[in-house]
Amino acid sequence: MLKALMPVAVYSIGVLLKKDPFKSDTMANMVSISFGVAIAAYGEARFDTWGVFLQLAAVAFEATRLVLIQILLTSKGITLNPITSLYYVAPCCLVFLFIPWVAVEFPVLRQTSTFQIDLAVFGTNSLCAFALNLAVFLLIGKTSALTMNVAGVVKDWLLIAFSWSVIKDTVTSVNLIGYGIAFLGVAYYNHSKLQALKAKEVQKKSPPQGDEEEAGSLLMEDREGGDGRKNDSQV
Repeated sequence: MLKALMPVAVYSIGVLLKKDPFKSDTMANMVSISFGVAIAAYGEARFDTWGVFLQLAAVAFEATRLVLIQILLTSKGITLNPITSLYYVAPCCLVFLFIPWVAVEFPVLRQTSTFQIDLAVFGTNSLCAFALNLAVFLLIGKTSALTMNVAGVVKDWLLIAFSWSVIKDTVTSVNLIGYGIAFLGVAYYNHSKLQALKAKEVQKKSPPQGDEEEAGSLLMEDREGGDGRKNDSQV
């Protein structure tokens, strides 16, 4: 449920990095999403302060990564496709994941004598991760990081439903009310974003008003010139 804060983090970081313009109505929408997430966190049956802090830090770092990827894919003078972008991002991910793995997980694996590397599991996991990153780069390049996080709300709903029905995790009514408020805020932003994109497409298709006036004046001059030539020929 805390991942519903991702649009708020992406928008805030995008404004700080001057990638997105600041709009008071959009910020009010983000505040409503944050309010809903706060209610959902308050109603958590097994609330853990350290866990909430780690999740909020993960949201902040993930939002920063997505905004930087958007800048990398859409900046002027830089032409990076999704595959080329993975060439740069994948080694960084390897380094930053390898360090905590050696410090935290590797000692535990050494103590477990029955541990064996399953190439099938690692291979399919790597393939899914590659497909996920490729889809993320494609979506961010065509739209924006904020749009990707809005679309990810559906995934969050599926995760909550799975945890509730299959894993039998405890979900209180306050959880659902808070996340419902956050979901409505995200849905409203998605609707506003869609309307803005439609208006932008219409504006692109219609010629500017100045061009229409210039074309009209040229047409009138051509007509006047034609009438003048016709009168001269008649004389």
